[in-house]
Amino acid sequence: MEVIYVVLALVVLILVLGISTYNSLISKRNDVRSIYSSVEVLLNQRYDLIPNLVASLKEYLKHESQTLENITRLRENALNINDKALKFNINNELSQALKSLNVKVENYPELKASENFLNLQNALRECEEQISAARRAYNSSVNAYNSACESFPTIIIANMFNFKKAEFYEASEQAKINPNVKDLFND
Repeated sequence: MEVIYVVLALVVLILVLGISTYNSLISKRNDVRSIYSSVEVLLNQRYDLIPNLVASLKEYLKHESQTLENITRLRENALNINDKALKFNINNELSQALKSLNVKVENYPELKASENFLNLQNALRECEEQISAARRAYNSSVNAYNSACESFPTIIIANMFNFKKAEFYEASEQAKINPNVKDLFND
């Protein structure tokens, strides 16, 4: 009779641990999704700012039309992509293009004096900082989730219920290279 109680207690303990582990994985996966949604909201804010920025720059930067067209193209591509990895890469390219645009703007003192442009530039800078912080939070959440999915004994539950590793938001190879200021003015 005592053996039955021990076996029953062991089964209950394993069941409770399994449920607890499953719930923990669900919570971590939901954190990844929630933070990714926050990144998406911030990226959409940036996408909304870009047309206004491009419109205000067109009259000043007639010589930089290729840069403005590239930014507009990247924005459109980013809005229409559902693949997470591809979207990460396009947004990294967009960040680089916006950085190079800021460097080019330095050659236009009348533009830097425009209140409309300054307001847009400040809004975009603040948005970029928030995106950067959200990317770090996302990667931290992905790290916690992936570590849980790969750790013993959690890996058993993760495999049983088909929990898949999440993708990190990584900088593209192009984004890792600092722009050459001299080259930015030769586009």
